[in-house]
Amino acid sequence: MDINAATQFCGVIGNPVEHSLSPAIHNAAFRELGLNFVYLAWKVEAIGDAVRGLRALGNFRGASVTIPHKVAVLPFLDEVDATARHIGAINTIVSENRKLLGTNTDAAGALRALKEGNAPLSGEPVLILGSGGAARAIAFALVVDAGIRHVYLLGIDDRERGQLASDLTEKTAVRVTEACLDEKALKAALAEAKVLIHCTPTGMAPKTGISCVPAQLLHPGLTVMDIVYNPRETQLLADAKAAGCRIISGLEMFLYQAAAQFERWTGRSAPTPVMRAVLESRFP
Repeated sequence: MDINAATQFCGVIGNPVEHSLSPAIHNAAFRELGLNFVYLAWKVEAIGDAVRGLRALGNFRGASVTIPHKVAVLPFLDEVDATARHIGAINTIVSENRKLLGTNTDAAGALRALKEGNAPLSGEPVLILGSGGAARAIAFALVVDAGIRHVYLLGIDDRERGQLASDLTEKTAVRVTEACLDEKALKAALAEAKVLIHCTPTGMAPKTGISCVPAQLLHPGLTVMDIVYNPRETQLLADAKAAGCRIISGLEMFLYQAAAQFERWTGRSAPTPVMRAVLESRFP
């Protein structure tokens, strides 16, 4: 479909965004349903300036929000839904009647990926690496929706990690064990946890081939999900596969959270098979 004065536009806001496959999957989905939409990628440093600029554009329909703006964007929105307020971070903006609404599809996307990947979520301890916006969404989804009772939280940002640990303990009944992300803490957590979820940018293209987790600490019986989806098999997932772990690609969470975004922007059911095919074509 030709781009014209009636074309509605969406995009991804982040830094970096060069690796993002969001434009490819959303534009394929728009084409599949014959919608007059286009999706772009915006590298943004000053999040407030970016949101103010988008607000002024009449055909702006919505945005994906990624690293490092998922928390910082909140003060610049008109409303944030209950789920996102609970999490304290958003990954989706929807423009409705000249108001910008914030929501979070990371939580549902991650939980669906974990469940369809047969991760043991029957109350066993879970280890989360990182404490940013995606980690917040996943942590609250696991505790509130999956009934996880003990979360190990490891990260390098003391203030951010401490705030997430505090929010979890104040808003839920979960037990949180938090520490700096280092080999000693990893070893202790992996002796108990049945699921490891990596929520930092480590290993993301173009800086591939690195991992937060020494390979020798991984062991059979552990389920490992890396939310990094580019490359499809990160160094962490390659090491986990070699160690006999069950692995879940970040493509799964990415697909399901994107489908939920598409539906919020368009009011149409997402053509998930088309979106999946685009992702898989990029990572044969």
